[in-house]
Amino acid sequence: MSAALKRDAPMASALGRDIRGLRRAKGMTLADLGTATNLSEGFLSQVERGGKQPSIGTLQHISEALGVAIGWFFEVTPAANPDEGRYIVRKESRRRLAHSLLGPTDYLGMTDVMLSPSLGGRLAMVQTTYDPGGHSGDNLVSHEGEEAGVVVAGVLEVQIDERKFLLREGDSFTFPSTLPHRYANAGNGPVTLVFAITPVVLHY
Repeated sequence: MSAALKRDAPMASALGRDIRGLRRAKGMTLADLGTATNLSEGFLSQVERGGKQPSIGTLQHISEALGVAIGWFFEVTPAANPDEGRYIVRKESRRRLAHSLLGPTDYLGMTDVMLSPSLGGRLAMVQTTYDPGGHSGDNLVSHEGEEAGVVVAGVLEVQIDERKFLLREGDSFTFPSTLPHRYANAGNGPVTLVFAITPVVLHY
């Protein structure tokens, strides 16, 4: 597996977009990220705009604050067509987010695989897998926007307000994210689903 850090000007810009998109998707402000990394808001703002390139050590601090491995910001298999990465995600180049203990709510046994090229747009597609016993958190959450999904494998429990629904392979759902909701694996094996979320948030 080849890995190259985004170092030239276009790649620095892409790195900045990745950091900004992930930060916003996690509901963090620049001030939050600055506090978590001991870096100034001004420096982080320049990084996000592609005007500054962080060192590997600084990027490690940013990665830890955002809850990802530093490899999130590396190109696993650079596209032959430089424009492709803006629109296309090849199967072998999908990026992963594992949530074992993350954020204000404890996420148990939950892995996100990004199906969208970035988190910087108004819509994202994510493939999520819950291990047996896995769930999206102990509490119901709500936020602006809408989300929809289809179960690819396994049995998923979706709770919306006080209502609980069991979904199996091929079943799908959609609802406004302003309704309190929670997801949980209701089977004995992994459950995998594909989400479409707008606006982009990862604390769903």
